[in-house]
Amino acid sequence: MALKRRTIEYYLGLDKFVVDDEHAHITLKKELCRTCPGKPCTVACPAGLYKLKDGEVEFDYAGCLECGTCRAVCPQSGTALTWAYPKGGFGVSFRYG
Repeated sequence: MALKRRTIEYYLGLDKFVVDDEHAHITLKKELCRTCPGKPCTVACPAGLYKLKDGEVEFDYAGCLECGTCRAVCPQSGTALTWAYPKGGFGVSFRYG
């Protein structure tokens, strides 16, 4: 019996996200992101939420795993983004593993 290989998108789809539309827990300072040489957040985020579009970093916090990787890899010492855990009742609920 062969095991079926699962993708990261499959496992992310098992998680439950409750989004606080009124208070984003991560905000970007795009003027600082423009000066970032390598934009490592675009490759380091395990949920793939940081994307390059027309040379600018785009971000959607709705699928955030709250791991803090973006803060750790930010060459601006985390100042290009404001990061906090979501308020109670909001955020990610892991349903597998």
